[in-house]
Amino acid sequence: MSTETTTAPTPDTGARTPEAAGIISDARRRIDDLDGRIIGLVQERMAVSAVIQRERITSGGVGAPPSGSWGRVNLTREMEILAHYRDQLGRPGTALAMTLLELSRGQI
Repeated sequence: MSTETTTAPTPDTGARTPEAAGIISDARRRIDDLDGRIIGLVQERMAVSAVIQRERITSGGVGAPPSGSWGRVNLTREMEILAHYRDQLGRPGTALAMTLLELSRGQI
């Protein structure tokens, strides 16, 4: 039998002990920090992708049509990215990769 008493869950963490509430609060701060870093990396990825799109289209490279905007997309490369995320993260990785690709395409 545990000697630790429990109380009603704290509204902000749902924890029943001060120790658990402290752990949850610390973990949430870490998640907030990670989310900030992830957002920064996504923004960096978007900027790098814009450079690739601009150079491919300006140089008349693969997928650069005489008119139209689908020249920004390299479907073979996108399939490689989708497979990589799926292999590393499972099925939800595909959805994450699709979101990253959509964000990185810009206006097409």
